[in-house]
Amino acid sequence: MTRLQSAVRRRRAVAAAGAVSAGLLVLSACDKPTPMSTITVGDSSVSAEATCGGEDKALTTKALTDCLKDTDIETISVDPIRDDVAFGVDPDVAEQRWTILMNGQPLLDDTKNTYQTIPANVFFNAQYGAQGDTTLVSIRAGDGKKNSNNATGLWNFRLKKKDD
Repeated sequence: MTRLQSAVRRRRAVAAAGAVSAGLLVLSACDKPTPMSTITVGDSSVSAEATCGGEDKALTTKALTDCLKDTDIETISVDPIRDDVAFGVDPDVAEQRWTILMNGQPLLDDTKNTYQTIPANVFFNAQYGAQGDTTLVSIRAGDGKKNSNNATGLWNFRLKKKDD
């Protein structure tokens, strides 16, 4: 091996090590993503990171109210007569206890299960406050205490009634 080939190999090794170091530095500067929540209807599903919070710190009432007004959220179509809506959460969220909100109001008691299924007709029933062809549904993570109002995260989704 000539000196030129040896020098080229050393430069390549130093460049590769520098690239790896730079990549690790960039990754260490990234925030840890919040846990995911998913809604499944039939063969379709949508997932999202927390709209607000999701980092085990209690959210203020104002933060929750503002978060419920967010319009940049995932939407999934449902048939209110035939479909069930399955809600799934990351095990870390389940540990904190969580519940489903419909238009900002609790629909069920909180749970530590990682999923719950609800008939789609509930989300378009005026008795539960539904109006029109879309409904805001949210997953609210708690602070680990049963029926606590101390939310630590909120994941918003929109259910859209399928056209007949």
